[in-house]
Amino acid sequence: TLPQAYTPTGAITQLQTTDLVSGSGKTAASGGCLTVKYVGSLAATGLIFDENYTKTTGFMFKLGAGQVISGWDQGLVGMKVGGTRRLVIPAALAYGSQSPSSAIPVNSNLVFVVHLVAIQ
Repeated sequence: TLPQAYTPTGAITQLQTTDLVSGSGKTAASGGCLTVKYVGSLAATGLIFDENYTKTTGFMFKLGAGQVISGWDQGLVGMKVGGTRRLVIPAALAYGSQSPSSAIPVNSNLVFVVHLVAIQ
């Protein structure tokens, strides 16, 4: 099941991280290959624009390598396998004026709930 959408209040001027579930496995560090499940929503409306919780395979990427938005590269460091973290990401650390899809208006603040499945 998908995590509940979260709509933050107030101005989003910096990256905010909240551990919803503390993991007990390996700790994520720059250079590690992470496998995650995530759901992304617009901070302003709570509208989900992307998720892979309902898919069988996780999303894999190398942390700190610029393969994902800066909010992820910064916000997932220190997370432990098995944990779930909410990231509230200002537009400057997300897609800014370069929206990847019509579902994300330009200069949108984003919210992601990320579950860390594994680290290679």
